[in-house]
Amino acid sequence: MREVRILVTGVGRRVELMQAFRQAALQLEIDLKLYGADMAGTAPALTYCNYIRKICTMTDPNYINQLAGICKRDNIDLVIPTIDTDLLVLSKNVEVFEQIGTRVLISRADKIKICRDKNFTADFFEECGLKAPKTYNDYSKYDGGYPCFIKPKDGSSSINAFKVKDFEELAVYAEKIEDYVIQPFIEGLEYTIDIFCDFEGNPIYITPRERVAVRAGEVLKTRICMDETMIQESRQLIEKFKPCGPMTVQLIRQKDTGVNYYIEINPRYGGGAPLSMKAGARSAETVLRLLGGEKQEYQECNCNGAVYSRFDQSVCIDPGNGAAHPVMGIIFDLDDTLYSEKQYVRSGYKKIAEYLGNTQAEIKLWNYFLEGKPAIDAYLKEIGAEDSKSVCLDLYRKQMPEINLYEGVPELLEKLRKKGVKTAIITDGRIEGQRNKIKALGLESLVDDIIITDELGGIQFRKPNDISFRIMQCRWRIPFEQIVYVGDNLAKDFQAPMQLGMQGVWLKNEDGIYSGETTVIGNIKTAINIDEINTL
Repeated sequence: MREVRILVTGVGRRVELMQAFRQAALQLEIDLKLYGADMAGTAPALTYCNYIRKICTMTDPNYINQLAGICKRDNIDLVIPTIDTDLLVLSKNVEVFEQIGTRVLISRADKIKICRDKNFTADFFEECGLKAPKTYNDYSKYDGGYPCFIKPKDGSSSINAFKVKDFEELAVYAEKIEDYVIQPFIEGLEYTIDIFCDFEGNPIYITPRERVAVRAGEVLKTRICMDETMIQESRQLIEKFKPCGPMTVQLIRQKDTGVNYYIEINPRYGGGAPLSMKAGARSAETVLRLLGGEKQEYQECNCNGAVYSRFDQSVCIDPGNGAAHPVMGIIFDLDDTLYSEKQYVRSGYKKIAEYLGNTQAEIKLWNYFLEGKPAIDAYLKEIGAEDSKSVCLDLYRKQMPEINLYEGVPELLEKLRKKGVKTAIITDGRIEGQRNKIKALGLESLVDDIIITDELGGIQFRKPNDISFRIMQCRWRIPFEQIVYVGDNLAKDFQAPMQLGMQGVWLKNEDGIYSGETTVIGNIKTAINIDEINTL
């Protein structure tokens, strides 16, 4: 399975965007690793990322160096910026990232500058043959009639944007806003056009939608409107702009004349872009295909008239110092949580050595494993026995392993049972292999429930998929807030529990296979060994 690593800067509240990329990766059978960059480490969308990277503010002189360092260490394939303050600095430093093998989904710096100053934006619309409200920079010279709009020339999210009814009110706001533009108020319906282009600026999707309901500049309800005039005018804009990746354009269709007046360009994913994705503009899927070298052609959405509405959700990003919810159920991971996975690996190598009739094979295989190499392939090549690979793999995967529970695990499970706390295991992996582990460890009699995610229908149900956790919660009929998940892999184990509102305990297993990642956020506590769970 091909692996793709994407880092999203200013990840903030972009939960829908993260979900769109997850769904696209699932459909394309891509092993997607999502990295979220955030200054405070408290953004809600971080709970939908595999990895969390704290970083300085985007205005810090060291920002690019820090971000490039992260990309180099984590072998990031693509950086996706999501907020306006990030765009110009990234566009000026694209080569820094290209030199380390990371692509940035960003348009050219000269085009970003056009979008960051609404004076330039209005002029650019006219260069494209489109209409835009006339722009003024001095309120004392404004003669465009009332009502009008005053807003920062580099503003976003409708911050400090005001509808003004007369000259006296205009003068007051002009004193409050340091660097403003003034435009005549255009009465009519507001629209956003979600545009997505390939890396060379060729259009793949153009999706106009009416902004039916808006809060703080971000759409709450939208109606897809595949208007031919808007699509054609978007093509005129694309031809001049040549955007790389996503771009959102805002316009007002004047009520009396039906003329489109263009007011804003945001060369990034807009907050409402996932609504267009739901309507068929599958740009997240397109990004993954483009990264794989596939050429993409223009596609038109066929959901004209569809209405989408958004809603808020919450996740716990800091449990605070108050009393936690009473624990009524605990779900454990299996590998490297209840027993050592390295013990399982060593057991499998022993079976292979016995088959090959070479007592030294176990040691050789183990050494290759410690070196991070595909041990079975490497050893069979060394001895010229590549033809035995399928038999060796079968022996390894179907073994009845010689493994033991970590010290204290049986006692912990028995203690929880006596206290009336439900216990369960949710584990990923090949069905026969996981069943044999569970049997060898005697876990059927020690816990109340066991789910092997592959038994639900295949590898797509493995963590971070949340279905297994939902099934367990339905079986137990215990609120998610009163269920604790215990696991060792921060990259995938805790996404679903945190999104569902569960408590979490990260078993920081220094001997584990996934011991490298250490960034913890949300309602997750840390334990060094299984005994500590009693005290958390």
